[in-house]
This record gives sequence, structure tokens and C-alpha cells, in this order.
Amino acid sequence: MRILFLIILIGSLFSKNPDVPRIEKNKKNIEKIFKTLDKKSALKNFAFYNLYPETKEGKLALKKAWEILGAEKVDNPHILPKIDINLMIDLVNKKSSIIPEDLTFEKLDFLSELGKNLKNRKLKGYNVWTLEEVRNLTVAEIDLSRALFLEDLGEAEDAIYKIKYYEVILDLMTLQILAKLPDNFNDIDILNAMNEYIFHDLRFRYPPHSVDVAQIDKFTFLSSVMDSRRGVCLGVSTLYLVLSQRLGINLEIVTPPGHIFVRYKDSEGKITNIETTARGVNYPSEVYLGIDTKKLKMANIKEVVGHAFINQASLFWNKKDYETAINLYKKAKIYVINDNELNYFMGLNYLFLNKQEEAREILQNLKNYKDEYSTSKDTIIDDYLNNNTDAESIKKIFMSVDESRKSIIEKQKELSEVLKKYPKFRAGMMQLANTYLQLGREKEAFNILEKYFEIDREDPVLNYYLSAISFQRYDYLNSWKYFKNTKKILDKQNHNPHAMKELYNALKIKCPEKSI
Repeated sequence: MRILFLIILIGSLFSKNPDVPRIEKNKKNIEKIFKTLDKKSALKNFAFYNLYPETKEGKLALKKAWEILGAEKVDNPHILPKIDINLMIDLVNKKSSIIPEDLTFEKLDFLSELGKNLKNRKLKGYNVWTLEEVRNLTVAEIDLSRALFLEDLGEAEDAIYKIKYYEVILDLMTLQILAKLPDNFNDIDILNAMNEYIFHDLRFRYPPHSVDVAQIDKFTFLSSVMDSRRGVCLGVSTLYLVLSQRLGINLEIVTPPGHIFVRYKDSEGKITNIETTARGVNYPSEVYLGIDTKKLKMANIKEVVGHAFINQASLFWNKKDYETAINLYKKAKIYVINDNELNYFMGLNYLFLNKQEEAREILQNLKNYKDEYSTSKDTIIDDYLNNNTDAESIKKIFMSVDESRKSIIEKQKELSEVLKKYPKFRAGMMQLANTYLQLGREKEAFNILEKYFEIDREDPVLNYYLSAISFQRYDYLNSWKYFKNTKKILDKQNHNPHAMKELYNALKIKCPEKSI
């Protein structure tokens, strides 16, 4: 049992320097432990050597650890630079956000050489060290990690040191993933090894909902995600992308409304989705479609840098620091060009900043725009330009609520006052109805949405809501009525989402059409 306990401690990926019980270091015990050692884990081999540095098995473990990390000619591993084994354990494990004090530029350069054969080394972006150079790169040239680190940390000497440190960590992560691969591996094997390493070995997780909005920048930018092992959808998707550039596997970037994930498409067009908020689960693509989302929007790898700024801007928007939000959106536009959603966000923030001229110019250009990914166009723009709302009323739409009843009621009261002044403000009506649904008061929600229906009968989301609420209230005749309205609108756009199929099947059981 003591031997088993020792093995578990050595094998732990989460202890900086295992506190191992003192046992008799006889040859048989050491041989047994060495035989059970994971030969694909640099951390475990370094840890074993740290325990038994003078033994034959310990030296073999040290040799294996360096081989896993790509070091060549390790017949005598002691000729390698004098890098303390505890330092290597720290680097491979990367549990602390504090950079080790004895990690010099010289050591970083040596460690960087371990990854000299990684695929990102061929990118032009790997050899640039200024923001101007990064921003002028094409999509095919950009090294995502370098671009993100330069934008986040800057160009000063101390920033360059930090960038090299984080890039070494990424290299070590990549080399560990490569070590896990079987012989004659394929791209799916790489994906499986990435999932296992990120979510099982390193235990990356989605942050608690109570803090993901308040600290979204912390869980978005790559350095913070690596330090905390916590990331929102963009943060962990970014980690996948920077590792995939090193591994030489092409991942596509998918951006449904308010979300982002990555996916792999093989030569025959078969798609493997990687849902980074659910430990890499391969959800069917239709899960990401809805009544209003008829097609998945794609992004390129350079635009990911811009999305990081968009996420950060949302934090300042939430704090009502609209000036900072606009400046961040401007940074995003360097990477995300001609994006209507980004322009929309900028327009609203100009409006909230009381810069009416700038806001109206942007929103006027978006007035009749309906993108190919949605079944309907945004109503806020129309209502504002048609004087059915104003800036202060629009702000109420974006009031955040938490799990508490108090915050929901507070938003409800604000929206009720807005609708007294602007009774035709459609987004206000929809949001007010949502607050009643959150409180389980379906009757009040339905009454509000019926008023909305009198203003706009062609909104597919509205019709679906009315059908679903009617179904919950056992009003199957009305449910069929609004269901058919929704279907008619969506059929024109050749869209039949899973939500509609579910509602249809439920209605057939409770109230077959022939009995209507």
C-alpha cells in the first residue's frame, strides 16, 4: 500500500513537488515503481528522477523526460543546461501564475529550442516582435499566440520575457500531447489527445457563472487562461487554436450568437465539434442552431484576436465605461474587418455616450441589414431610428440579472417604466416578458407578447414563444396557431430547427391536428 501511495503521489499532475513518505529505497521497490511509471509523461519522469537521482532507473527517467520534450542527443542528460529539475516540474505542471525567479532568458531560449520542429515555427508571425508587424500579417501568416501575447502584454523587454515564458509553456504542452499519440496516429487521435490533456491532465474548466461575466477578460486572454486553468468559450477555444498551430492540425472557428467553439473537418467533410465549455464534447451541429439562428458563422484565426477585444469591451460596457468599450472595439476592428455585429456594438456604445451623430451614422447603415445567419433582423435599430425608443431605454435592455429574484424584479420595474413611455419598443417587450418567465408567471409574459404580436406578426422568435407558452398553459389551439405562423416564416428561409421539431412532436401527442 505504501508503494501504491508513492506511485499516486509521483503521478499527480497537480502537486508542485510531491511530499513522498520516506521508504526504504531498495532496488526491487524502485524497479517496481519505474515499471509502472507513465512513459509518456514528462512530469512523472522528472518527478521520479527527482526522487531517485542516483539510481539507474532515475537516470533513465530523466533521459525519457527530455526525450518526451524533444531534446536530442540525451545519452548523457547531465550535459544539458543546468536547469533544476524542480524548475522543469514547475514548467511542465504550470500550476502557478508566478514565473520562476531563476528562469533566465538563456534558459528560455534553450527550452524554446525543444519546440523547434513544431509547425508554428514555419509561420511568418512567429518571427515578428512588434504590434505593427503583427497587425500587417495575413491570415495565413499569423501566429495566434504571438499576436495575442503582444496585444495583451506589449512590446517592452519585460513583456518579451513573459511572452517567451508563456510560449515555452505552450511548447511543453504540445510536446506532451505529441508524446501521448499512438504509432501511425491520425488527426482524430490528435484531437483526442488534446481533449484528454487539457481537460483530464491539466483540468481546465469553465469558470463559475457568477464570475464569468464580471471577470470575462481574465477568462478570455490566453495568459490569464493558462495561469488560472479557467476559461470562457473564447479563452479555451483560443488554447485549442494555439496548440493546433503547433501540432499542424487545422481547426475551424465557429461563432454562433454569443458563443464560439472550434471544430475539425476531415477530407470527406465529416465534422467533429469541440465544445470547449463541456470538456471537448462533440455536440451535433444542429444543437447550435435555433429559431433565430439558421446558419453557423465562421471566423478566421486572425479574427480571434479581435474577438478577445470584443469580450473585453463587454466588461466595460457592463460597467458603463462606454469610452473604453469603444476604444476596445476600435482595436477589434484592426482584426475583425467589416463585421456588422461589431459595428452594431460600437453604434450602441456611441449612443450610450450621447454621441448621437456617430451612433446614428453607424445604425443608419445597419437599418435594413439582415445577415445570412439569422431569420430576422434586429428590432432595436428600427425602433430607435423610428423614435420608438431612446438611448436610456435601450440601456435597460442590457441590464444584467443574476440568480436572485431581486435583480429580476429590479429589471422588470425598469422595463415597465420604459414601456409606459415607448409602448411599441419591441425589444423592451420581449425582455419584460422574459423577466416574467424567469419568475414562472407565464400569463403575464403571454399578455405582453400578444401586444408585441399586434405590432410585428412576422417575428419568428415571438411566434415560437407564443406557441411554447400556450402549450405550457394547455392552450393547444393557440399553440398550433402560433406554431404554424412560425413554420410559415421559417419555411420561406428553408429553416427547420430542432426546437420546432420538438414542439411539433409534443403538440401531435397532446392535440393531433385532426382533432382541431
